[in-house]
Amino acid sequence: MPFQGKRILLGVGGGIAVYRAVELMRLLMKQGAEVQVVMTKSATEFVTPLTFEALSGNKVHMDLFDLTEQHGMGHIQLVRWADAVVLAPATSNLLAKMTHGIADDLLTTLILANEKPVLIAPAMNVSMWLEDATQRNISDLRERGYTVIEPVAGELACGEQGAGRLAKPESIVQALLPLLTEQTLAGQYWVINAGPTVEAWDAVRTMSNRASGSLGALLADAAAVQGAKVCLIAGKGAPRTRQGVQRVEVESAAQMLDACLLAAQGADVFVGTAAVSDFRFANPLQKKLKRQGSGRIQVELIENPDIIQAVANMDKRPHQVIAFAAESENHIQFAKDKLSRKGVDAIVANDISNMGANHASGHYITAKHVTKLETQDKANFVVGLIQHITNSYSES
Repeated sequence: MPFQGKRILLGVGGGIAVYRAVELMRLLMKQGAEVQVVMTKSATEFVTPLTFEALSGNKVHMDLFDLTEQHGMGHIQLVRWADAVVLAPATSNLLAKMTHGIADDLLTTLILANEKPVLIAPAMNVSMWLEDATQRNISDLRERGYTVIEPVAGELACGEQGAGRLAKPESIVQALLPLLTEQTLAGQYWVINAGPTVEAWDAVRTMSNRASGSLGALLADAAAVQGAKVCLIAGKGAPRTRQGVQRVEVESAAQMLDACLLAAQGADVFVGTAAVSDFRFANPLQKKLKRQGSGRIQVELIENPDIIQAVANMDKRPHQVIAFAAESENHIQFAKDKLSRKGVDAIVANDISNMGANHASGHYITAKHVTKLETQDKANFVVGLIQHITNSYSES
């Protein structure tokens, strides 16, 4: 769980979006976080503190001058306890107070005393959001180091349309994760390809494989969370990735080759997780092929270019080029042969049984070392893989 052991202080401002803060709290807890809630007085007019207390198992903090509350956990201790602060929903009033250092209730006092990362998720009427004063406040808070996840467009509680809806809880959680993760890859540029390629036979039929692209997408997300600028060259059906990951959609091996060569110029790391079709149809048809009545048909296949080899030998080659090799037997030996032949820095040799599965395993192979990668769910597997890549990067 990505938030296991993390302590989150959730500040809830007064607005109709308060009910989404309940959903956000439950999502954070589901992913392992311990959550303490601080509500403004106006927030309690929309959702009672009892709702948060019943679901979190913790007392909701509201009153700066509650001696019983202060005895249990004073405002300074509360922000010292937290690993990060999330403000959702953050009203225009709360944003203005934060900008000008006003501390007239428990939540604004906590913010003023806080030294931990803060994520602000505003929600308000579209006119209030677009008001010059609000935009100046947002700009000022960003310059001071606060992270802001902007409201999304849609129908608002007042019946108007426009930007102002609180970002989805899942999006807020995604935006929070980098604030709690060491930025070990900050300043690096990673390019990753993922998923299957699709080769057209005729106007409706294609040839592909069983790869899901999930491992490459998870790797892109994990690298971005650790601070890297990431470009994902995504084959057909590759899962969605977090905001901030640049994504280039492709279908055929030829399209993926062109996209990889363009994106990988001067990259720090290129990781080829994609299951690229080794062959394509020599003469794809522009129309649908009709039945011939003979019960048999012959087609001619030709080899596709080797994308990982092309990247490894390009001008302005990435500093590290990591290949994946899915094999059914002799995994390590086949990978060692490919290592020198393709000119890559490392190969992750895995079994074809991992294709499309929720887990991954294999061996990380360089010219000097063979390291076994134990079976794990893919989310944890990619975190370990990044560590191997960064170790190789520092040694090269």
